[in-house]
Amino acid sequence: MKKKISIIFGTRPEAIKLCPVVLALKANPAFECKVCVTGQHREMLQQVLDVFGVVPDKDFALMRPNQTLGGLTSRAIAAIDGYLAEEKPDIVVVQGDTTTVLAGALAAFYHHIPIAHVEAGLRTWNMQSPWPEEANRVLTTRLTKWHFCPTENNKANLLKEGVPEKDIYVTGNTVIDALLMAKEKVHENPPEIEGLPIDLMKSKDRMVLITGHRRENFGEGFENICTAIRNLAERYTSTHFVYPVHLNPNVREPVGRILGQHCGKNVHLIEPQSYLPFVALMNRAYLVLTDSGGVQEEAPSLGKPVLVIRDTTERPEAVTAGTVKLIGTDQLCIEREVGALLTDAEAYKEMAESVNPYGDGAAVDRIIHILAT
Repeated sequence: MKKKISIIFGTRPEAIKLCPVVLALKANPAFECKVCVTGQHREMLQQVLDVFGVVPDKDFALMRPNQTLGGLTSRAIAAIDGYLAEEKPDIVVVQGDTTTVLAGALAAFYHHIPIAHVEAGLRTWNMQSPWPEEANRVLTTRLTKWHFCPTENNKANLLKEGVPEKDIYVTGNTVIDALLMAKEKVHENPPEIEGLPIDLMKSKDRMVLITGHRRENFGEGFENICTAIRNLAERYTSTHFVYPVHLNPNVREPVGRILGQHCGKNVHLIEPQSYLPFVALMNRAYLVLTDSGGVQEEAPSLGKPVLVIRDTTERPEAVTAGTVKLIGTDQLCIEREVGALLTDAEAYKEMAESVNPYGDGAAVDRIIHILAT
C-alpha cells in the first residue's frame, strides 16, 4: 500500500528546496505525493513551480496586501486544517522556518499526522533574529517526528534541545540538489535577464550580486545597506552592482530613494528574478552581498564568497568553513568588507576556494529512503 504524503509550502525558498523532493516522491511507486501551497509568496512561488514542472494539487492563494503575521497564520492554519481533514495523508512534509511551516506543522499535529521537517535544526538562539523565523523553526521542532538536518551542527542543536537521536537524520541540504539541477538547465539554455545591459552577463567586468528582504533590516538597516552600495559603486566604477529588488515596500522605498539616481551607470536595480535567472546571476557574480538564508548555502557551491548583512546566522557552518562572512548592517563595515574582496586577491581566493559544508547533492535520495522505511 502506498504511503500518502502531503508536501506543504508557500514561499519561493521552500519551493526551491522541496520541488526536488516532490519530483523524487512522484517518481517512486512506494508513495502517493500531493502538493499543497499556501501562496505566501505568489509570483515568486509560481516561478519556481514552473521551473521544476510542479503543479500544486491545492493552492490556497492566501496572500493579502499589507497582511499581518497573525492574519496570515490564522488563515493558513484554517485552510490547511480543512485540507488535511479531507486528504488524510500518512505524512506531512514541511521545510524551513516560514509562517507556512509553522501553520502546516500545527495543523498536522492537530490531526495526529506525523511531520517530516526538511532543513531541521537551524538555530541562532535569538528569538528576535531572524524574526519570526527563529520562533517558527523552534516551535516546529517540538511537533516533528522526522528531523532532516543539513549538517552535524544542526543535529547537535536538536540534541541540545532534547530531541531523541533516533529521530534525527543528517542528509545534507536539498538546496544543493536543486541548484545542481538548475545549473544544468542554465548551461543548456542561458536565460535573458531583463534590466541588465545586454553584454553584462558575458563581460569580464566584476559583478556584485545583492539581495535583501529580512524584516529585522527594515528601516535603519536598509538605509545603511543602500548607502554603502552607493558609496561602493562610486568608488569602484568598473564593478557592476546588480540588485534584484524585493517587492516589499519597506525594501523598495529606501532602495529607490538612495540608489535610483545611480541606475544606468554601474548600479542595476532589476525586478526579482525567477529561479533560473537568479542561479545564472549567482554563477556570473564575483561575490554576493545578502541577508538571505538560502543564498548562504547556494553561492558557495558555485565558488562565490558570501557577505551576510545580518547580525546573526542560523548557518554557522558556512562561517566556520570560510565560505561566508557575517558583517551586519553597519555602513562602514559593509564598505570595508566588500572593498577588501574587490582588492585583496588572497582574501578573495581563501573564501572562494573553501569547501561548502551543505552537502553533495544527494540529500533528496537520503530523505526518500528514510521515509520509505
